[in-house]
Amino acid sequence: MTFVKTIAAAALTLFVAAPAFAGDLTPVGTWQTSTGESRYTVSYCGDGTQLCAKLTWLRKDAQTPENLALLNKYVVQGAKATAENKWRGTVRYDGHTVSGSVTLVSDDRLSLSGCQLIACQKVDFFRL
Repeated sequence: MTFVKTIAAAALTLFVAAPAFAGDLTPVGTWQTSTGESRYTVSYCGDGTQLCAKLTWLRKDAQTPENLALLNKYVVQGAKATAENKWRGTVRYDGHTVSGSVTLVSDDRLSLSGCQLIACQKVDFFRL
């Protein structure tokens, strides 16, 4: 699985959330991986209680056929708020179930942790 595809799979699990409480930080916006290879736009969707994330940009060296197939598509659905600025969930993606959590560390830093079976990965995102 390519790095961007792994990020997308983890992101699927992590970005969708119940609405934030007043005064909370929000994950809505444009985010880039700390490595700079991909960007995502996160917005409210569905009935307004969920967030969706769309892969919107890939650095040239990350433009593999698998990654390009995800470009400009929603790659996130399903996680729910578990605490202030924290979400958890599972999502079916490319035939796999991925579980994980997201923590909005600050207004401009998001930390994703996702696991599939025993393989886990942590990815940091920064707001653009």
